[in-house]
Amino acid sequence: MIERRPAVAELLKDRGNALVVAGLGSPVYDVFAAGDHDLNFYDWGAMGSAAMVGLGLALSRPERPVIVFTGDGEMLMGLGAFSTIAQHLPTNLSILVLDNEQYAETGMQKTATGFGTDLAAVARACGIQNASELTGQDEIATLRPKLYGRAGTLVAVLKIKPGDQPRTVPEREGTLIASRFMRSLLADDQRRVRHRARHGRMSVTAGDPADVGGAPVDVAVPEES
Repeated sequence: MIERRPAVAELLKDRGNALVVAGLGSPVYDVFAAGDHDLNFYDWGAMGSAAMVGLGLALSRPERPVIVFTGDGEMLMGLGAFSTIAQHLPTNLSILVLDNEQYAETGMQKTATGFGTDLAAVARACGIQNASELTGQDEIATLRPKLYGRAGTLVAVLKIKPGDQPRTVPEREGTLIASRFMRSLLADDQRRVRHRARHGRMSVTAGDPADVGGAPVDVAVPEES
């Protein structure tokens, strides 16, 4: 079985420009414990939505890795997300399910995965072929580069040790979390545009700040004085 805090910390080490979504409850605590970041989106109070938030980000920012950390309880509540994601299969989306077979937030009741539901098999049945279950700590090092390679939609179900964790709690106010995330993402985009502008022209593709909704085009940018 996998130790959740060391696994999450290793997966987020040297994350670069990756966008990270943390589903409510323990995944939020795990991601925050690994180090707060302006591009962490803590999905408080919206059970079942983390994977779909990740899909939206992946489609709108195809140049960036998008990593979703969610729990088995939340993923069970939003199983339909697998079918929707399979219709799009963005190359930059990874969904990591931290599966301890328990509802930690409400008293450690057993979830359906504790009774035999296989979330990786569900994802594959929905059309996400790169879906697997991991059970050993040594598998984390092999998983990590796959999250940043943008080689296709990935689902990894990490079978973690049961039990609760210390609750390292980030900001809870949703508007502050969202505004911080959006400001940081926009600032990052603007830095990339300025970098391209130094060369006099830039190529615009879907997902870029100057996206015009079509095929890549060249946009003339005035030289900086």
